Amino acid sequence: MPRKPKILVTSAGGKTGLPTALALLEQGYPVRAFLRRRDARAERLKEAGAEIFIGDQFSMRDMRRAMEGATRAYHCAPTAPNGLHFGAVFAAAAHEARLEHVVSLSQWLSQPEHPSQFTREVWLNDALLEMMGEMSVTTVNVGWFADNYFMVLEPAAQLGLLPMPLGNGDEKKNAPPSNEDIGAVAAGALMDPGAHGGKVYRPTGPALVSPNEIAETLGRVLGRKVRYQDISETMFLKALRAVPPPNYSDTMLTQLRLYVEEYRRGAFAVNAPTDVVQAVTGRPAESFETIARREVARRPEAVRTVGNRVRALANFAKIALARTPDVAAIERREVHVLIEDAQYCGENPEWRESHGPGGPKLLTAAA
Repeated sequence: MPRKPKILVTSAGGKTGLPTALALLEQGYPVRAFLRRRDARAERLKEAGAEIFIGDQFSMRDMRRAMEGATRAYHCAPTAPNGLHFGAVFAAAAHEARLEHVVSLSQWLSQPEHPSQFTREVWLNDALLEMMGEMSVTTVNVGWFADNYFMVLEPAAQLGLLPMPLGNGDEKKNAPPSNEDIGAVAAGALMDPGAHGGKVYRPTGPALVSPNEIAETLGRVLGRKVRYQDISETMFLKALRAVPPPNYSDTMLTQLRLYVEEYRRGAFAVNAPTDVVQAVTGRPAESFETIARREVARRPEAVRTVGNRVRALANFAKIALARTPDVAAIERREVHVLIEDAQYCGENPEWRESHGPGGPKLLTAAA
């Protein structure tokens, strides 16, 4: 039996890198997991059989070393203002290493005129890989993750509120995919380049759901009534500043406000749901309730205790007292690249044509 090829997984401790690496290991593939530091995630991957590589993903020296002996790779640029730098380092090293196949995590919103600098850099990363004709590429084009809703798991569990700026609570605007399903699709494409090379896949959950349905499902899982509350962008920005999720910088705050605007405009509902998870993995996509039950079981803030309730109330007070972040000042300080006449996806003819019915980004695996 021929030996299975070694696969490099970048951002291997991340939301999609970790499940991608674990899915490959379960199928007996040798995996080199590229991480920034040794922590619990590194130990988990090591116990599962991965070769751990600790380094700087923005260093050409480290990326070259990480690719030695690998023939395929998962390209997962960090959600950060230097994501394009990562993409250029990865592309140059992949060219030198003569990789045969790459699976790249892209973004459903990806287009060159978007208000988000991060999104424009994702588009440029996609373009870089498309230029490299010596290797095949599978693009995994993801929208609004199910994981994003758990940013407000604490108030949902402790106070019965799901406060998010997602617009009308009854409008079905997203079919949220799990991190595990995204990773499984990436792993499937890495294991069979012949079947998946050149394809662009959009994994989603099995059904479009509304914010009210998200709240109802969380309530069912938590064993209490949870009510969705549409909040203003100002309150959202204050919350991200006062009680930020892990690894969220001021720069990420400026971009996330643009993504919730796309949510309100319905960009994530376009051509959703898809059959990608079923077609690539052979099993149905996970429902939001399945995802929520797993997340609630592992998160301490979901446990209803006096201490957790007091902490949730204290966080609400912190948000109320917080100053509203000055987005323009952050953009100046962080030297964001801003463009004139930026367009949200629904306003961009190129995006509408490529993501509309019959377009190349429709992304059903059966197509």
